[in-house]
Amino acid sequence: MPRLTPLQLSSNDLLADRRADYAEMLFGSGDHAAAAELMLGALELAPNWAMGWFRLGEMQEAAGQKEAAAEAWRMSLKLEPADRPGATLKLQLIGAAAAADSPPSAFVETLFDQYAEKFDHALVETLHYRVPELLAAAIGATGHNTFAHAVDLGCGTGLMGVKLRPVAERLDGYDISAEMLRKARDKGVYDNLIKADLQELEPVGQTADLVTAADVFMYLGALDRVFASVMKMLAPGGIFAFSVEKFSGAGPFELQASRRYAHSEAYVHGLIAAAGLKLVSLDAAIIRQDRREPVEGLIVVTERVA
Repeated sequence: MPRLTPLQLSSNDLLADRRADYAEMLFGSGDHAAAAELMLGALELAPNWAMGWFRLGEMQEAAGQKEAAAEAWRMSLKLEPADRPGATLKLQLIGAAAAADSPPSAFVETLFDQYAEKFDHALVETLHYRVPELLAAAIGATGHNTFAHAVDLGCGTGLMGVKLRPVAERLDGYDISAEMLRKARDKGVYDNLIKADLQELEPVGQTADLVTAADVFMYLGALDRVFASVMKMLAPGGIFAFSVEKFSGAGPFELQASRRYAHSEAYVHGLIAAAGLKLVSLDAAIIRQDRREPVEGLIVVTERVA
């Protein structure tokens, strides 16, 4: 899977960048409308700056100018069709585009490439991230103490891998982000690391008797394709353990303001049944904080019985 070129965070026009910096100062002070006006002025000087149009849309949204924000995000999408900034998701959230089953893969890859350096500290120290320990405890409660081959989907920097290494004879990690994989490699807990888009996952190598997906599915939306991929790699009697953010509304899942997806318990049950998996345990738990508010998730363990 090829690596994306870096997202252009600067316009490469000195005067435009200066105006954009002033716009950020105004935005930080709470003057969202003035910030948007100044950012628009910057884009008159650098009209092909996709990230600038995306940021303009955010400023206009904060100023209550949703129609203008939608136009800015459409311009960002026109200039950056792969949609690394995530304009498609922003359009969906304000009702200016139809809901989609999944986010742009380029957005997810770029997000985590940029986040990799501070990922561990931000999650563990700031957001009180608990999924690896919760999943490890739920897996341990099944009575399985060792695994010949474990696969960590969306392994990130390896926080789940650290928990799996003591019980796995072989441990493989898959992730869409090259920077996340680089950080995971530094931890030295994986036998093999593979760059892959989980929405288009093709399993590599032998079947696994443990597959995990820790805090991954909130970046995928619809999960039927990844469940199908898991079934290709999971051996009979194997364990598939994962987490989701819990959605309590109507419907299978929903894109949230955070640009993450939350999934309903009914949807999770339906996926498990459709895959022919046996539910071993499903527990609600606080999985982390977000803007100082607790985020409720589901910690799920299943088993392949045939």
